[in-house]
Amino acid sequence: MRLVHWVVTLPLALIVVIFAVSNRADVVVTFWPLPVTLGAPLYLVVLLALLVGFLIGEFLAWLNAGRTRRALRQSKRRIEALESELAATQAQLPQGEAAIPPAASVQPRLAAPGHPAPH
Repeated sequence: MRLVHWVVTLPLALIVVIFAVSNRADVVVTFWPLPVTLGAPLYLVVLLALLVGFLIGEFLAWLNAGRTRRALRQSKRRIEALESELAATQAQLPQGEAAIPPAASVQPRLAAPGHPAPH
């Protein structure tokens, strides 16, 4: 996994550095309805626009995952309630009945050929 990280990160970082070195010319950025103009290097404008777009996308993904997070929290609370209910029920059982094996581990006994099935 670490190798994949470096295989992706190093070329991407190299591309960003080459882009920044190649696009150092100043550009004027205006915010149309406002009387604000800024002068900044082109690479800074482009990289900030990418960063803002990434952050907006991450925020929207976080908002969309809200239903899933809520359902997981509710499931976790339900599981905890059921586990505590199970523990309380097991505490009330007599000592001999507490060690009942789960139904999946009980193997049915098959009858040998020519003999009746055990009951």
